[in-house]
Amino acid sequence: MSHDPVENNAAETSDAVESITPYIPFIIPLAGAVMMFILAFIAVTMA
Repeated sequence: MSHDPVENNAAETSDAVESITPYIPFIIPLAGAVMMFILAFIAVTMA
């Protein structure tokens, strides 16, 4: 049991979540702004 498969997986590819993580402070407020605009548009349309 001298072979450790965990070491090989770390060097293969980068994780998709880790590549997106730096952009989260920009994505969450932008998504919130879009959601508020959509909800306001729906409210004005129904009024």
